[in-house]
Amino acid sequence: MLSLGLDLSEQPARAVLVDDRGQIVARATGATASQAAKAAAKGQSPAVVGAAQFDRGETDKISIPGVKSVTRCGPGAAAVAAEAWIGAAKGARHVICLHVGAGVYAGVMLDGRPWTGAHDRAGDAAWLAVNPVERQDYRKLGSLAAEVSARGIARRLSWRVQAGDESRVPEAAGGSLDAITERHVFDGARGGDGVAISVVRDTAKYIGMAVATLAAMIDPEVVIVSGAVAVADLMLEPVRTECARRLPSDTMKDLRVEFSTLGDEGVAIGAARIALNAST
Repeated sequence: MLSLGLDLSEQPARAVLVDDRGQIVARATGATASQAAKAAAKGQSPAVVGAAQFDRGETDKISIPGVKSVTRCGPGAAAVAAEAWIGAAKGARHVICLHVGAGVYAGVMLDGRPWTGAHDRAGDAAWLAVNPVERQDYRKLGSLAAEVSARGIARRLSWRVQAGDESRVPEAAGGSLDAITERHVFDGARGGDGVAISVVRDTAKYIGMAVATLAAMIDPEVVIVSGAVAVADLMLEPVRTECARRLPSDTMKDLRVEFSTLGDEGVAIGAARIALNAST
C-alpha cells in the first residue's frame, strides 16, 4: 500500500509518496497542495492521502485518481509520527519532536499515539516561556519562536551588529542585514565569527531549556529536534548540555536528545504515516 503525505506548514508545499515500510517512492514540491500531490502521485495509485495543515477549502481542491480518503493532521503530530516510524525515535512509544524552523512547534506521542490535547493545541511550543522579560514580539510570536525560529536567529545577529558588534555575516549575506538568514549565522559560526558563535550558543541554550521543560512534563523516552537547526551540527552537544543543566541527573540517564535525520521531508513522511494508520 502506498500513502501520500503533504506538508503545508511552509512554502513550497511538499509531498512524498511512501510505502508501508517508510521508503519514499516519489517526492515533489508545488505552489499548492494539489500541485505537489499530483506531481508526487503521477503514474501511481496511492491508497490514501494524508495532509498536515490543510488551508481552509484546500481539501476539496485535491482530486487524484486512486485516492480513497483525506486524513488531516497538524505538523507537530506528523513530525513526531515520522520520527517514531523511521526517524531518530524509531521504535519508541513516548516521544517529543520539537521543530525549530520558519515556525516553532512540537509533536507529542504518548504510548504510540500522537496526542493533540483537548483543543488540538498541544505542542504549541512557540509559546514556551524562556525569558522573564515582556517584549512585543514575544506577545505576537511566542517567546520561544521569537528567539529560535529561523527569522529569530537572524534577527538576533542583526541586532548585535546594529549595536556595534563586528561580524562578517552581513558581508556574506550581500551587505544587507535584512538578507541574513539562519544559514548565514550557522556558516559564520562554523567559520569562527565571534558574533555568530555567540548567537548560536544562545540559540542552543534556549532550545535546551525548551527540551528540558517538555521532557520534565511528559517524561518521554526521547526528544527529537527537527527543522532548520537540525542541520547545524555544532548545536547538538550544546543543546544536550543545557538540557542536562535543567534536569535531574536521573532524568537525563533515561532521556535521549537527538537531532532529526529526516531533513525537510519529515512532516510529509509523518502525514503519510498517519494517513496509512487511518486506512487500516
